Amino acid sequence: MSMSIDSMASMLNTTNTDATTNYNANALKKSLNGVSSDTSADELMQVCKDFESYFVEEVIKEVKKNLLPDDEEKDASLSTMTDYTMDFAVEKIADELIDQVGGNFTQSLYEQMKRNYNID
Repeated sequence: MSMSIDSMASMLNTTNTDATTNYNANALKKSLNGVSSDTSADELMQVCKDFESYFVEEVIKEVKKNLLPDDEEKDASLSTMTDYTMDFAVEKIADELIDQVGGNFTQSLYEQMKRNYNID
């Protein structure tokens, strides 16, 4: 399985749905675009870990969206604050999941990109 920066950036573009997601996706896209043969192994591992965390975050958001019913009578300002808080919580949960039980995808992605960019 070969994965390039362009394919990961493309994947990010297809999942941008709200302001928080856009901010996170743009930050990750900037990190991905900064990967080159001059990137250190530690920096590459962090980019891979951030990508995996972002991916898990998006999966959790989709699951949440499908489990919670839409409430049309919600106060718009309260809904916005709730969405922002929930997005922040999901981001932290995704990071913790990757730190505690993840890593296989990160390691595979890291090894592939290390080969692709000839990073020692």
